[in-house]
Amino acid sequence: MPRTIILATAASVLLASAAPAKAPQFDTPAKVAYLYDVNSGAVLYAKNADMRMPPASLAKMMTAEVAFELIDQGKLPLNKMCTVRPETWEKWHGPKAGSTMFLSPNEQVSVENLLHGIVTLSGNDASVVLAECIAGTEQAFTEQMNALAKRIGLTNSHFGTANGWPDDGVTYVTARDLATLAASEITNHYKLYKKFYSQPSFSWGKTMGGQAISQDNRNPILGKVPGADGLKTGHTEEAGYGFTGSAEQNGRRLIEVLAGMDSWNQRVQESTRLIQWGFNAWEDKALFKAGAKVGSAQVQLGSESEVPLMAPRDLAVTVPSALSLTGSPITMKIRYQGPLKAPIAKGQEVAQLVITTGDTPPQIVPLVAGEEVGRAGFFGRVWLGLKQLVGMA
Repeated sequence: MPRTIILATAASVLLASAAPAKAPQFDTPAKVAYLYDVNSGAVLYAKNADMRMPPASLAKMMTAEVAFELIDQGKLPLNKMCTVRPETWEKWHGPKAGSTMFLSPNEQVSVENLLHGIVTLSGNDASVVLAECIAGTEQAFTEQMNALAKRIGLTNSHFGTANGWPDDGVTYVTARDLATLAASEITNHYKLYKKFYSQPSFSWGKTMGGQAISQDNRNPILGKVPGADGLKTGHTEEAGYGFTGSAEQNGRRLIEVLAGMDSWNQRVQESTRLIQWGFNAWEDKALFKAGAKVGSAQVQLGSESEVPLMAPRDLAVTVPSALSLTGSPITMKIRYQGPLKAPIAKGQEVAQLVITTGDTPPQIVPLVAGEEVGRAGFFGRVWLGLKQLVGMA
């Protein structure tokens, strides 16, 4: 059964007699909105966060994620050349094909340039060419998209295309899943994220007169919000105007998702308002440094009866910026499925720290095992059984 342990010693240091913190208020005409603090795990704002919706070009984030995963595994060189099949070009060029990189039939294009075409230019053609280059067919590639989506924690999404083109509801996502996807790209593939998502413009293809075609990044907060460095816009008649964005200020990173907006201008306005509100109305307060012991958990049939629970990174709590930490009561609990079963690897995520402050939503961050715990040997198991029998354990 799940077991919850109150971390009384740490909580008592932080508790105060002041009135509980009140969550700052925000409203937006966007049909879907979600704001997530990566450092603390706090959800600062949620509106229809788990409603399924068509992603439009936001699906290209998942296409990039598959490529990033393969690149970092050494399985996909950035300089690998991909061929633009004439059939693919025929389908994905011209006004009816939406956003394009302006590829040409039989053209050889590197993975690196295709990723610029996907991320900066939102090229529908580039997305399918890269999918075919990686997996042979777009359908085979979407199988990789869905498998990876499951592994990184997308629980309510499915991908039927590499570019998010409308497909009668086969492809769907939620705002919460898009934020999870963005967090994965940033934390697991940071160098590639910075390389591709921060480009203000990219040039590819030529006009009929032979001039290079340069297109600006459609990211509405890039260059407008300090620290903005990603991610992706999307738009179809069905989905409306959407955006998944991220910015980092003073070491604090926020991820926002908005969808279902009526116009380009509304997307610019609301995406800027939401993330600026997140930075201005809230602040992070440090709790534990990376590697600090937070508590311990009981272990069943292990070489040790307990395992220390450590902070895998610097842990923080997000509180309204109008209140100091001493003016906001905080409760912390360690939650784990216990007792834990050996063997346990050092660094394995085995528990969660649940942080509650005032009427704000609980903030949940992972805790990892500080030591390796092997299975108890035969005589050890006998001794543990005897202890339990006589009430010693």
